[in-house]
Amino acid sequence: MTLAESDRERVVGELGRDPTRAEAALFENLWSEHCAYRSSLPLLSAFDSESEEVVIGPGDDAAVVEVGEDVYATFGVESHNHPSYVDPFDGAATGVGGIVRDTLSMGAYPVALADCLYFGDFEREHSRYLLEGVVEGISHYGNAIGVPTVAGSTSFHEGYEGNPLVNVACVGLLSPDRLVTAEAQRPGNRLLLVGNSTGRDGLGGASFASEDLAEDAETEDRPAVQVGDPYAEKRLIEANEELVDAGLVVSARDLGAAGLGGASCELVAKGHLGCRLTLDDVHQREPGMNETEILLAESQERMVYEVAPGNVEAVAEVAEKYDLGCSDIGEVTADGRYVCEFDGDVVVDAPAEFLADGAPLNDLPMTEPETPATDYDLPALADAFEAVVASPNAASKRWVYRQYDHEVGARTAVRPGEDGALLALHELADAGVDTADAPGIALAAGANPNWTACEPYAGAYATAVENATNLAAVGATPVAAVDCLNGGNPEKADVYGGFGAMVEGLADGCRDLSVPVVGGNVSLYNDSNAGPIPPTPTLAVLGTTDSLDAPGTAFAGGGTLLLVGGHDEGLGGSELLAEFGGTDAFPDLPGDAGAVVDALAAVAGDDHTTAVHDVSDGGLAVALAEGLTESAGAAVAVPSLDALFSEAPGRAVVETTDPEGVKAAFDGVADVVELGESDASGTLTLDVGEETVAYDHADVAAFRETIAAAMD
Repeated sequence: MTLAESDRERVVGELGRDPTRAEAALFENLWSEHCAYRSSLPLLSAFDSESEEVVIGPGDDAAVVEVGEDVYATFGVESHNHPSYVDPFDGAATGVGGIVRDTLSMGAYPVALADCLYFGDFEREHSRYLLEGVVEGISHYGNAIGVPTVAGSTSFHEGYEGNPLVNVACVGLLSPDRLVTAEAQRPGNRLLLVGNSTGRDGLGGASFASEDLAEDAETEDRPAVQVGDPYAEKRLIEANEELVDAGLVVSARDLGAAGLGGASCELVAKGHLGCRLTLDDVHQREPGMNETEILLAESQERMVYEVAPGNVEAVAEVAEKYDLGCSDIGEVTADGRYVCEFDGDVVVDAPAEFLADGAPLNDLPMTEPETPATDYDLPALADAFEAVVASPNAASKRWVYRQYDHEVGARTAVRPGEDGALLALHELADAGVDTADAPGIALAAGANPNWTACEPYAGAYATAVENATNLAAVGATPVAAVDCLNGGNPEKADVYGGFGAMVEGLADGCRDLSVPVVGGNVSLYNDSNAGPIPPTPTLAVLGTTDSLDAPGTAFAGGGTLLLVGGHDEGLGGSELLAEFGGTDAFPDLPGDAGAVVDALAAVAGDDHTTAVHDVSDGGLAVALAEGLTESAGAAVAVPSLDALFSEAPGRAVVETTDPEGVKAAFDGVADVVELGESDASGTLTLDVGEETVAYDHADVAAFRETIAAAMD
């Protein structure tokens, strides 16, 4: 990839001369789709990003929201898609490292990760190879740095065969007095580069992420993939904590896309300032690096700090304590220019804001997606149930999350495998706040590519509802969301049309839920020889709860089973149609999603509620199957196969000893249907129309081990 001719003309017009080699490379990377959002930025105004809890919204390294008295949470999400195809282990591992450093740059300590992974058809050996490498990379890095992975999703769809997606979210915690931003504050302050030494790995990563994957990407693009060192990251986490505690950091930005050039330029541009850097002073691990390599290498585990001149020595001492490199590389200036010297020559001299924010936006044509026709044939009940429950998308993901350390930090109260994760807020107790009710935060994340492949708008809207429902199922109320918007080549009108519909649907869904979207990431050009990926709106939602005592998804036995939200027979986007073929429009969206979520969260916290499980992948059939245990079963009646397998959003199965109380809670909000009773049989009996099937716990458990059986 080289600087486009139209961009070159714009740069020449601004500079009054041809750009130097280093300047051309900087513009190419900072004006890439990955950094400048040239095709997506015109669409992102659809999102609401403000609320009483939002402290810092979009535009910084991570968002900041208030989650308790004098407790802030940072929240961000990032993609590492192309690198994870070329090198699944290092690509996924460095994705974790990058989003954690976004957390550090705000002054926070990282406390939780969520990973959302998307691969091609599970039956393909290559998909399983990518799955194994990506999960190993995430677990290796996350476990080593001591940040628990507590939530996420894993999906399979043929559209990801040539271009998997790895989206990772991170939550951090801090007190208000520790808040740092990625905005330079004062001319005369020094810029320090702290962390690992700079090498040639990851060169051109931003531009690499802004073009379609080629057939030979696994070999030809390997140099564009960064190589991580989680033990250096752990030392950087602790050093950052000490620097912030001591008040030595004025502003900060992590080195990710476009390396030092991206981080330093964006830092000063955001503050409407400039800087003058001496690239020779950057600590390097490879001899003979030129100015372009030093500026654009995406070597990991590095941060740039703005530091008062009198504190440079103190920062260097902390860096040395944690065996990290530290270079005083330049000064913040008042003239607004981004200037770099190398080997005695000025190699970059451009307006910082023009370099960071001057990329022209694309005005691309869109083709509106069509609504699928209703055309399918239903299989027999037993065939349908066994195929859907055993499908990789609906089967147990335990093989994935058991490789992650989800308890490090002693916060995790509800672990992976439930609808949402819950984490304790020890900070409230430390601050002397009464924590008798054990308040905490909740996290859920994911997207269903079948939904948005069916209808991008409705599927994305449903993604918002489903993630909020996951939080409500554990008694939490959503307060903020971040999104990772993944799409194919936006220069194709049908692909861009699907992407635009997805953005609109997600924005409308979050708005109707009163959940501000406080940050995110856009990843386009996810195309390969296999074609474009489905529009994929990964959403991570952060919530708060007054109690960590949440109902699980497993039945207790001896209660009434209710379907909150009622039956729906729309099969569009369902796992049933993915398994057996056919098409259908996406099911109806809930009339008042926010009211449904609020009511469900209240019901989940009721003493009479013994289990709650949202209805999503695989529909009601899978929700019931996942409630089965060796000592708890159920006898359930459902009017039709369509109703059993519909994945209409905003619904949940509730096991309760007070069915009338649940019905009263949803009166005027949503329909509530009695499904049957739970018992101590360990058997699930389904009466559907004129068909009846019964499966004991061992049968269902065996169906659900599809992934583990193939990967172990």
